[in-house]
Amino acid sequence: MGDRWQYLAVLAACVVVTAPLEFLGSGVYRRLGTLARALLPVLAVFAAWDLVAIARGHWSFNEAFTLGVVLPGGMPVEEVLFFVVVPVCAVLTYEAVGALSRRPADRRERVGRG
Repeated sequence: MGDRWQYLAVLAACVVVTAPLEFLGSGVYRRLGTLARALLPVLAVFAAWDLVAIARGHWSFNEAFTLGVVLPGGMPVEEVLFFVVVPVCAVLTYEAVGALSRRPADRRERVGRG
C-alpha cells in the first residue's frame, strides 16, 4: 500500500474493527439522526480548531500520507473523516460496553423472578 493511503487505511481499520459492535449495543448506525446530532457539534468545533491552527501555521499535514484532496482552508479530507470516524467508533464502543455490562444484571433479575 502506498504511503498516500495510510491515513485513510487507519480510519478504515477503525471502522472495520468496531463495526461488529453495532450488533452488541443499541444500534448506533440504525439511529442516524441521533448519531448526526451527536457528531455535528464535534465535527464543527474540531474542524474550526484545525482550520485556525492551519491558518496560523501551528498545524500541518504531510502530503506524503494523504490522498491530496484538500478542502478550503488547507484541511485534507482524511482529517474531516477522522472527526466522524473516531467519534462513531467511540460511540459504538460505549454502547456495546454498556449493553454488555447490563446483561448480567438482566439475567440475575430474571433468575430471581423465576
